[in-house]
Amino acid sequence: MDRLIYVAMNGAKHTMERQAAVSNNLANASTTGFRASLSAFRALPVIGPGAGTRTFVVDTTGSASFRPGPVTETGRALDVAVEGDGWIAVQAPDGREAYTRAGDLQITGSGQLRTREGLDVVGEAGPIVVPPNAEVTIGGDGTVSAIPTDGIPNAVNILGRIKLVNPPAGDLVRGDDGLFRLRTGTAAPADASVQLSPGALEGSNVSVVESLVEMITHARHYETQIKLIQNAENNARQWSQVLNMAS
Repeated sequence: MDRLIYVAMNGAKHTMERQAAVSNNLANASTTGFRASLSAFRALPVIGPGAGTRTFVVDTTGSASFRPGPVTETGRALDVAVEGDGWIAVQAPDGREAYTRAGDLQITGSGQLRTREGLDVVGEAGPIVVPPNAEVTIGGDGTVSAIPTDGIPNAVNILGRIKLVNPPAGDLVRGDDGLFRLRTGTAAPADASVQLSPGALEGSNVSVVESLVEMITHARHYETQIKLIQNAENNARQWSQVLNMAS
């Protein structure tokens, strides 16, 4: 009976945590470049005196789905979508290099090229700064160019090249801020084979239908665990009644 309560309690706890991850996926179904969280349950033995027959479950949430999301043509010069595998390097709030698939870029008042979330885009040769009164274009290889609007219109100035990387998916880990980083904490090298689609954005790879089905499934799993706990409580009550009658 004690083992039943322990298993059911842990099952309910981790089912709730998994339900939270699925809810987060569903909430980001329309977020540009979002990667769905993946998880799985696994059973582990309880270590300790008298606990050799007990087990508990662990939610191994942490991995992500790296399948591509739908690409939508926007026609906006600062919108870029990564073609196939690859990532855009940005500077995270902690100062470290991180990676994203969200290509809805912007230019600040000081000319800094940033993401919509306000993260500086990392250039292969340093920060990319756009001069005032210039029309910006981004090439398929990540090259950022500017054409002055108040001077000679055909004078193209190359401002830099966005750092594009393509580390193995198994080496990446998602942070609490939604950005991906290398597990080693180092910066990935630039990969010239990664290409961009200018004037387009990649959407979230979350499947709304699959997420809704998962939410229903986890809700039923949670109900099952709660019923097991209630059954254990009823069994304990009846056993106590039997002992009282015997005494």
